[in-house]
Parts: sequence; structure tokens; C-alpha cells
Amino acid sequence: MAGTTNLEELIKNMTPKLNEGSYVFVTVKEPIAIDRTAIICEFKEPEGTTLILEKSTADELHLAYDYVAAWITLMVHSSLDAVGLTAAFSNELAKHQISCNVIAAYFHDHIFVAQKDAQKAIDALLALSKSMK
Repeated sequence: MAGTTNLEELIKNMTPKLNEGSYVFVTVKEPIAIDRTAIICEFKEPEGTTLILEKSTADELHLAYDYVAAWITLMVHSSLDAVGLTAAFSNELAKHQISCNVIAAYFHDHIFVAQKDAQKAIDALLALSKSMK
């Protein structure tokens, strides 16, 4: 099931959705006992394994974090071969002084922004989408 590659269509139909909750990035050196269903994302680096978790889960496990994020999902099914979508929305967010951490999954792109910037990010993404219509 291939996703869309046309940049104009992707931006026009990206439909950003703000997921409920607060999310954090933590790093662990050794695997720890965390229910896999609690892990939003996992990425292994030489320095340790980064996990994205709900803030409440990290707090329960006494895991340290520096950044509390909101999670936005672009509801358009983007292809992993699509060119320019990440650049388009990250540039738009940068114009509004919003940092973003992006994860491209098989069906959708996921954007983590500072919790305080969540609504501002949604508004910027919606404006970008409307500019293509």
C-alpha cells in the first residue's frame, strides 16, 4: 500500500492531528523492563537507546528527561519516497520559532514539538495546508 509522493497533495491533505497527552524522550543504556505497548518509538544509537514515552510512564519509571513534547500526526498517508514534505513543514514551523522532532513511519509523519507550542504548531500547519488549496 504505497503512500502519496506528490508534495502539493501531501501538504494540501496533511490534516495535522494533535494527540492527547505529554511525551518525553529518554535514553537508557541497558534494556529495562518497559511494557512494549507503552513505547511510542525506540531508536538505538551507540550512546544508548532513545525511547519516546508518555510523560506519566517516564515519571513512574523514574526516567530523566529534559523536553516535554506534544505529538502531532499528519493524517495523510505519505510515501517514504516522498520528497520535500519534511522540509516544507519544518521550514514553516521554523518561521514561527517552533522546533520539531520528526519521525516518518510507514503511514504517517509524526512531529514532536514543545508542549507550550502545540496549538501554535497546529495553526501554522493548518495555514500551510490551506495555502495549497
